[in-house]
Amino acid sequence: MPPPGSSYCAAVREGSSEPHGHYHDHQYGFPIHDDDALFGRLVLEINQAGLSWTTILRKAANFARAYDGYSIAHITAYGDDDVARLLADAGIVRNRAKIRAAVENAKRVRALQDAHGSFEAWLDAQHPLSLEAWLPLFKRTFVFTGGEITREFLVSTGYLEGAHEPSCPIYERVLEADPPWRRPA
Repeated sequence: MPPPGSSYCAAVREGSSEPHGHYHDHQYGFPIHDDDALFGRLVLEINQAGLSWTTILRKAANFARAYDGYSIAHITAYGDDDVARLLADAGIVRNRAKIRAAVENAKRVRALQDAHGSFEAWLDAQHPLSLEAWLPLFKRTFVFTGGEITREFLVSTGYLEGAHEPSCPIYERVLEADPPWRRPA
Protein backbone atom coordinates (compact mmCIF):
# COMPACT_ATOMS: atom_id res chain seq x y z
CA MET A 1 0.00 0.00 0.00
CA PRO A 2 1.15 3.64 0.12
CA PRO A 3 4.24 4.82 1.95
CA PRO A 4 3.62 6.00 5.54
CA GLY A 5 1.97 9.42 5.59
CA SER A 6 0.67 9.08 2.02
CA SER A 7 -2.67 7.88 0.73
CA TYR A 8 -3.09 5.17 -1.87
CA CYS A 9 -4.72 7.71 -4.18
CA ALA A 10 -1.74 10.08 -3.86
CA ALA A 11 0.75 7.26 -4.42
CA VAL A 12 -1.02 6.20 -7.63
CA ARG A 13 -1.23 9.81 -8.86
CA GLU A 14 2.47 10.32 -8.10
CA GLY A 15 3.50 7.65 -10.55
CA SER A 16 3.44 4.25 -8.88
CA SER A 17 0.52 3.37 -11.09
CA GLU A 18 1.36 -0.04 -12.52
CA PRO A 19 0.08 -2.45 -11.46
CA HIS A 20 -1.73 -0.19 -9.00
CA GLY A 21 -3.54 2.05 -11.50
CA HIS A 22 -6.08 -0.53 -12.64
CA TYR A 23 -6.64 -1.87 -9.13
CA HIS A 24 -7.08 1.65 -7.72
CA ASP A 25 -9.41 2.79 -10.51
CA HIS A 26 -11.56 -0.33 -10.92
CA GLN A 27 -11.41 -2.54 -7.83
CA TYR A 28 -10.26 -0.82 -4.64
CA GLY A 29 -13.21 0.17 -2.48
CA PHE A 30 -15.84 -1.04 -4.95
CA PRO A 31 -18.41 -3.49 -3.57
CA ILE A 32 -18.09 -7.11 -4.67
CA HIS A 33 -21.29 -9.13 -5.04
CA ASP A 34 -19.83 -12.48 -6.10
CA ASP A 35 -18.83 -14.83 -3.26
CA ASP A 36 -15.93 -16.37 -5.16
CA ALA A 37 -14.57 -12.88 -5.93
CA LEU A 38 -14.99 -11.82 -2.29
CA PHE A 39 -13.15 -14.95 -1.22
CA GLY A 40 -10.46 -14.22 -3.81
CA ARG A 41 -9.90 -10.78 -2.31
CA LEU A 42 -9.52 -12.40 1.11
CA VAL A 43 -6.94 -14.83 -0.31
CA LEU A 44 -4.98 -11.95 -1.86
CA GLU A 45 -5.06 -9.93 1.36
CA ILE A 46 -3.83 -12.92 3.37
CA ASN A 47 -1.02 -13.52 0.90
CA GLN A 48 0.05 -9.89 1.09
CA ALA A 49 1.05 -10.29 4.76
CA GLY A 50 4.76 -9.56 4.96
CA LEU A 51 5.01 -8.68 1.27
CA SER A 52 4.32 -5.62 -0.86
CA TRP A 53 0.91 -5.13 -2.44
CA THR A 54 2.76 -4.58 -5.73
CA THR A 55 4.00 -8.19 -5.56
CA ILE A 56 0.46 -9.47 -4.96
CA LEU A 57 -1.04 -7.39 -7.77
CA ARG A 58 1.62 -8.64 -10.19
CA LYS A 59 0.75 -12.22 -9.22
CA ALA A 60 -3.04 -11.71 -9.07
CA ALA A 61 -3.81 -13.52 -12.34
CA ASN A 62 -1.56 -16.39 -11.25
CA PHE A 63 -3.42 -16.66 -7.94
CA ALA A 64 -6.77 -16.79 -9.72
CA ARG A 65 -5.53 -19.53 -12.04
CA ALA A 66 -3.83 -21.54 -9.29
CA TYR A 67 -6.89 -21.35 -7.02
CA ASP A 68 -9.42 -22.38 -9.70
CA GLY A 69 -10.81 -18.87 -10.13
CA TYR A 70 -11.29 -18.75 -6.34
CA SER A 71 -14.12 -21.24 -6.63
CA ILE A 72 -15.09 -21.86 -3.04
CA ALA A 73 -16.69 -25.17 -4.05
CA HIS A 74 -13.46 -26.37 -5.64
CA ILE A 75 -11.12 -25.12 -2.91
CA THR A 76 -13.10 -26.75 -0.09
CA ALA A 77 -12.25 -30.09 -1.74
CA TYR A 78 -8.50 -29.38 -1.94
CA GLY A 79 -6.35 -32.08 -0.44
CA ASP A 80 -2.65 -32.69 0.09
CA ASP A 81 -1.99 -32.98 -3.67
CA ASP A 82 -3.49 -29.53 -4.24
CA VAL A 83 -1.44 -28.05 -1.42
CA ALA A 84 1.70 -29.61 -2.95
CA ARG A 85 0.73 -28.23 -6.37
CA LEU A 86 0.33 -24.75 -4.93
CA LEU A 87 3.60 -24.98 -3.01
CA ALA A 88 5.34 -25.80 -6.30
CA ASP A 89 3.71 -22.91 -8.23
CA ALA A 90 6.30 -20.13 -8.64
CA GLY A 91 3.56 -17.79 -9.91
CA ILE A 92 2.03 -17.38 -6.45
CA VAL A 93 3.26 -16.95 -2.89
CA ARG A 94 4.48 -20.38 -1.85
CA ASN A 95 3.80 -20.26 1.86
CA ARG A 96 2.31 -23.37 3.45
CA ALA A 97 0.49 -21.45 6.20
CA LYS A 98 -1.13 -19.08 3.68
CA ILE A 99 -2.12 -21.94 1.38
CA ARG A 100 -3.61 -23.92 4.26
CA ALA A 101 -5.42 -20.75 5.38
CA ALA A 102 -7.01 -20.42 1.93
CA VAL A 103 -8.30 -24.00 2.07
CA GLU A 104 -9.56 -23.69 5.64
CA ASN A 105 -11.15 -20.30 4.97
CA ALA A 106 -12.92 -21.70 1.91
CA LYS A 107 -14.51 -24.28 4.22
CA ARG A 108 -15.48 -21.57 6.66
CA VAL A 109 -16.96 -19.39 3.93
CA ARG A 110 -18.91 -22.44 2.70
CA ALA A 111 -20.36 -22.81 6.21
CA LEU A 112 -21.31 -19.11 6.16
CA GLN A 113 -22.99 -19.63 2.79
CA ASP A 114 -24.97 -22.55 4.20
CA ALA A 115 -26.05 -20.51 7.23
CA HIS A 116 -26.66 -17.12 5.57
CA GLY A 117 -27.22 -17.85 1.89
CA SER A 118 -23.94 -16.25 0.78
CA PHE A 119 -20.66 -14.84 2.03
CA GLU A 120 -21.89 -11.40 1.01
CA ALA A 121 -25.10 -11.88 3.04
CA TRP A 122 -23.02 -12.78 6.10
CA LEU A 123 -20.89 -9.66 5.64
CA ASP A 124 -24.01 -7.53 5.09
CA ALA A 125 -25.62 -8.97 8.25
CA GLN A 126 -22.69 -7.61 10.29
CA HIS A 127 -23.08 -4.08 8.90
CA PRO A 128 -22.47 -1.53 10.23
CA LEU A 129 -19.58 -2.47 12.46
CA SER A 130 -16.54 -0.43 13.34
CA LEU A 131 -13.12 -1.81 12.56
CA GLU A 132 -12.72 -2.52 16.27
CA ALA A 133 -15.84 -4.73 16.16
CA TRP A 134 -14.90 -6.42 12.87
CA LEU A 135 -11.45 -7.49 14.11
CA PRO A 136 -12.52 -10.04 16.77
CA LEU A 137 -15.32 -11.26 14.50
CA PHE A 138 -12.83 -12.05 11.72
CA LYS A 139 -10.43 -13.61 14.24
CA ARG A 140 -13.22 -15.97 15.40
CA THR A 141 -14.52 -16.70 11.91
CA PHE A 142 -11.38 -17.10 9.79
CA VAL A 143 -7.74 -18.14 10.11
CA PHE A 144 -4.71 -15.97 9.29
CA THR A 145 -6.69 -12.74 9.53
CA GLY A 146 -4.89 -10.21 11.66
CA GLY A 147 -5.75 -6.54 11.97
CA GLU A 148 -4.18 -5.28 8.74
CA ILE A 149 -5.55 -8.16 6.64
CA THR A 150 -9.04 -7.63 8.05
CA ARG A 151 -8.91 -3.85 7.63
CA GLU A 152 -7.67 -4.01 4.05
CA PHE A 153 -10.20 -6.68 3.09
CA LEU A 154 -13.06 -4.56 4.49
CA VAL A 155 -11.82 -1.28 2.98
CA SER A 156 -11.04 -2.86 -0.39
CA THR A 157 -14.51 -4.44 -0.64
CA GLY A 158 -16.39 -1.34 0.52
CA TYR A 159 -17.40 -2.50 4.01
CA LEU A 160 -15.28 0.20 5.63
CA GLU A 161 -14.77 3.73 4.38
CA GLY A 162 -11.36 4.99 3.40
CA ALA A 163 -10.38 3.42 0.09
CA HIS A 164 -10.26 6.79 -1.69
CA GLU A 165 -9.82 10.40 -0.70
CA PRO A 166 -12.90 12.54 -1.45
CA SER A 167 -10.71 14.55 -3.87
CA CYS A 168 -9.83 11.40 -5.84
CA PRO A 169 -11.67 11.19 -9.19
CA ILE A 170 -12.56 7.54 -8.41
CA TYR A 171 -14.30 8.45 -5.14
CA GLU A 172 -17.54 9.46 -6.90
CA ARG A 173 -17.56 6.20 -8.91
CA VAL A 174 -17.23 4.23 -5.69
CA LEU A 175 -20.15 6.17 -4.19
CA GLU A 176 -22.26 5.42 -7.29
CA ALA A 177 -21.55 1.71 -6.75
CA ASP A 178 -23.22 2.01 -3.31
CA PRO A 179 -20.57 0.51 -1.02
CA PRO A 180 -21.93 -1.05 2.17
CA TRP A 181 -20.28 1.59 4.40
CA ARG A 182 -22.71 4.16 2.95
CA ARG A 183 -25.84 2.15 3.65
CA PRO A 184 -27.91 2.90 6.74
CA ALA A 185 -27.97 0.30 9.50
